[in-house]
Amino acid sequence: MAKYECKLNGDFDTFLNRLDYEIKQGSISASFEDGSHFQVGNVRCAVRVYERYSVIGSNRVSMNITLFGNGNDLFLSAITSGGSQAMFFKINTWGEQSFLSTLTKFVEEFKQRS
Repeated sequence: MAKYECKLNGDFDTFLNRLDYEIKQGSISASFEDGSHFQVGNVRCAVRVYERYSVIGSNRVSMNITLFGNGNDLFLSAITSGGSQAMFFKINTWGEQSFLSTLTKFVEEFKQRS
């Protein structure tokens, strides 16, 4: 499992749409699996699940993204899972780290522009 969290500023919809695009463009096998959206007043929450094939690990990995927003104040949490071939413990997390790096690179660049 690999995890990345951060606070940032920006338009909720613009950021979420761009994030979706960057993840799917980051790997030929990346796909959007499902998502959910919830809003109470100005507070919004979007959950997205992506999956891709990891050539290095010869397996599939998933990434769960939660974006929480109140106006332009955003909080992002991304957690990857899967990728191990062992039964009782993880013997590799290369695919998880690699999948997460697609997201972190985009988010760090987005934060610099904001």
